[in-house]
Amino acid sequence: MEKLLLDVLFLAILSGGVTHSDLRGKVFIFPQESKTAYVSLIPLVKKPLQNFTLCLKTFTDLTRTYSLFSYSTQSQANELLLFVNKMGEYLLSIGNSGVTFKAPQSPYAPIHVCTSWESASGIAEFWVNRKLVGRKGVRKGYVIGSEAKIILGQEQDSFGGTFDINQSLVGEIWDVSLWDHVLPLKDMCDTCHSGNLLNWQTLHYKDHGYVVIKTKVWI
Repeated sequence: MEKLLLDVLFLAILSGGVTHSDLRGKVFIFPQESKTAYVSLIPLVKKPLQNFTLCLKTFTDLTRTYSLFSYSTQSQANELLLFVNKMGEYLLSIGNSGVTFKAPQSPYAPIHVCTSWESASGIAEFWVNRKLVGRKGVRKGYVIGSEAKIILGQEQDSFGGTFDINQSLVGEIWDVSLWDHVLPLKDMCDTCHSGNLLNWQTLHYKDHGYVVIKTKVWI
């Protein structure tokens, strides 16, 4: 019975235009400013989150604001948001409450970002290129909702939409993974594409607008 239910779910995903793929060695490219180009991600499991680890790699030459990861629910547009205010300054928002982290600027080079958060303490850790750049408190005791729209390339000002072209990503993104627990740094770096909620090796996604998948050129 369980296998039958999984098969039905998989067929439902396919009928909705969702792609299931191993994207190791591949990147999503957002080639130009847009408010229509984005990628929707479908998690392997939908569940409320009291802890998480999020990792991704990206390259861009933007100096303005842009969104890296937007997780929105009906009640909170910025339920979980990873956003760049300017080069070297990152905003992490949990339940519409944000904390900023400053990291050394890395112009014209790929960036590996990992962040984790635990509800019990409210502590969020932020790592850039394997270096801890800060630990700050946000939304202690909060629970992140499960029924979410997860989007790369745009920042959601409402559930699943209301995009701003001036916050769109122009560049590349890859190895996006999300876990339902806090990982130590070693595991973040060594298994950065194998989250149990979002997994780059078995990713369910749907691209919209001008998004291109290409072979990764960055190390």
